[in-house]
Amino acid sequence: MSGLVLKLSPKERVLINGAVIENGDRRSRLSIVTPNANILRLRDAIHPEEVNTPVRRVCYIAQLVLSGDVDHEEARMQLLRGIEQLSQVLTDPDSRDHMTKATEAVTQEQYYQVLKCLRALLPREERLMAARLS
Repeated sequence: MSGLVLKLSPKERVLINGAVIENGDRRSRLSIVTPNANILRLRDAIHPEEVNTPVRRVCYIAQLVLSGDVDHEEARMQLLRGIEQLSQVLTDPDSRDHMTKATEAVTQEQYYQVLKCLRALLPREERLMAARLS
């Protein structure tokens, strides 16, 4: 994660390599210089009961790696399979771009970037699910 800058709101919490860190009373910036640090903003975390769509399921796997709850190798294949399944449905160029970047991030073990790329697909998935239900 070299070069990652986190901008934290007052009292915002972030999980860094398994440790929960809470910001103070003022906005702040943290520069993460350790390569391959596992980082998860807790405000962005998906709770288990919210894993109710295909994109959320794949995001959750990446999140479990960042939280230290799943082994990298175990998650790697699940993520690659999940991204491949998503690519069968989300065929527009923008979605493909996000999935390509997510796949590259998986192969480089950059799980924060995987999660970031996949989260960009959530609004599109939500629109598709809403259209399907109407």
